Amino acid sequence: MEFIPLKISGAYRVKLAPHHDHRGFLVRTYDKGPFVQRGLVSDWVQDIHSFSAKKGTVRGLHLQLPPHAETKLVRAGQGRIFMALLDLRAGSPTLGSWDSVVLSVDEPELLYAPKGLAMGMCTLTDNCSLLYKMDEEFHPESARTIRWDDPEAGIRWPLNDKPILSDKDMAAPTLKEFLASEGELVC
Repeated sequence: MEFIPLKISGAYRVKLAPHHDHRGFLVRTYDKGPFVQRGLVSDWVQDIHSFSAKKGTVRGLHLQLPPHAETKLVRAGQGRIFMALLDLRAGSPTLGSWDSVVLSVDEPELLYAPKGLAMGMCTLTDNCSLLYKMDEEFHPESARTIRWDDPEAGIRWPLNDKPILSDKDMAAPTLKEFLASEGELVC
């Protein structure tokens, strides 16, 4: 495993090392040791599988507020998926910054996102699966969404057409509205 820092402090792209042969490949998708050695979260309490049938599906930007903020470890199980992160952590050197990676089943990688980041995704192909590990259980009262296309957040989404969105994501507050009601996150 190779840990590549993203521009958001504490977030990583983790390159995996698949072993290929004439049958396909085998890849270790998680190994606790390298995470512990780097002082990263290594105790996961939930696994989640998200499936999106159509290219252009957008989910997010989602997060949970403290004390239920989540560290997430994410990988593509099928398809190609654009992943966006937005830093909302008080005192973070990258507060208000965003970054992105593309996860693909063809190039096995993980995305490690520490507590205090909002995460969103956009499917680049049909039939996409995203597999999450989280270090916190889901608490509906702590769940929040920030508008995915808020110009103030500035995320450059790879969309040519109108996205497929949930009602919740369409009605999400802007970053400014979120910060006015919740403030920066102390995680």
